[in-house]
Amino acid sequence: QVKVVESGGGLVQAGGSLRLSCVVSGPHRSVNNMAWFRQAPEKQRELVALIGDGGRLNYADFVEGRFTISRDFRKNSVYLQMNSLKPEDTGVYFCRQSGPWGDVWGQGTQVTVSS
Repeated sequence: QVKVVESGGGLVQAGGSLRLSCVVSGPHRSVNNMAWFRQAPEKQRELVALIGDGGRLNYADFVEGRFTISRDFRKNSVYLQMNSLKPEDTGVYFCRQSGPWGDVWGQGTQVTVSS
């Protein structure tokens, strides 16, 4: 069974940085198609960034050049470097793996940005 585990969340002041990590394990460890989502309290889950086949990248408009998604095939891991964080970036950040077997989500990691 594929397992996706996020880490790296925490409490940071506005303007600070965090680096989220996501590790994929199990029979389908591919990180070919991965994405980060976030969900703020009482809001819908929204896409933050994705990295696809051949290194295709896509970022939400609100990222505004502050976040960078990357991956390490050898470690079956995906990362989200977040700089210049704002209070509105607060939420639970989820990692998602996509493949022929379907989508697999992690449990999420909490990011809290104080003003």
